[in-house]
Amino acid sequence: MTLNRWLWVVLLTFSQSTFAQEIQKNARPQQIAPPTFFNDAFKGGEWFKFRIHYGIFNASFATIEVNETIWEGKPVFHAKGVGRTTGLARWFFKVDDYYDSYFTKDAVRPLFFIRNINEGGYKKHITIRFDHDKNEVFVDDKHQNKQSSFETVPNVQDLISCFYFLRNEFDVSDIKKEEYVMVNLFFDESNYAFKFKFLGTETIKTKFGYVRSLKFRPYVQSGRVFRSNESIMLWVSNDKNRIPLRLQATLRVGSITADLDEFKGLNNPFEIVVKN
Repeated sequence: MTLNRWLWVVLLTFSQSTFAQEIQKNARPQQIAPPTFFNDAFKGGEWFKFRIHYGIFNASFATIEVNETIWEGKPVFHAKGVGRTTGLARWFFKVDDYYDSYFTKDAVRPLFFIRNINEGGYKKHITIRFDHDKNEVFVDDKHQNKQSSFETVPNVQDLISCFYFLRNEFDVSDIKKEEYVMVNLFFDESNYAFKFKFLGTETIKTKFGYVRSLKFRPYVQSGRVFRSNESIMLWVSNDKNRIPLRLQATLRVGSITADLDEFKGLNNPFEIVVKN
């Protein structure tokens, strides 16, 4: 995955993970979904904006929102993610990323996913339809005019639905400091097992004031983009919303920080210790 896609995964899957350990076909799948489901972390009308800095420069922004809609005759959630470079960065590298995910309301199970991106001239437009009964996905590559199907594992998520799934399903009382959490994700034409370590709690200064947070270390693939597999740190609000507050990543060249910049439509109060 490129840097932009890693950032999407980390920001949106509130967690995020062994980005790039492909699931072996015969491996025992990781499952974190409980038998029952209760939606408390979000509701329709929620919207976030994240500002991404490369060094001292405002490099880009990402937004994600969720609303209620009807898809193929059924009431579902529809989430939209948008990422764009801004200002000077846009002159050097133009990015326009658009993502859509339709997922069930009774439990976060992705039904249909759209990825339509233009990253410095690299374009991709694909759709993914999920069949959870058969553990199978159907991928339609619009640019290549190619259709294909792939086997998946139980409780698989797409890039966007994963964000909402983890915000609801992760219970900090069930995990100890230094323990790991994993979730399954299907992206493009591959299965991934996402892994991240819980590092404890921390109160951090944000644009909105001091906020109690949960601190995580997502594991990524070192190499062309990241300096090591422990190059990313993530802070998530320690309240019922589980909002990504800040991400810091050490790259092969320089570093990136992403901060929550704006929000609206939260399902629960945003717990700020001291306001600015």
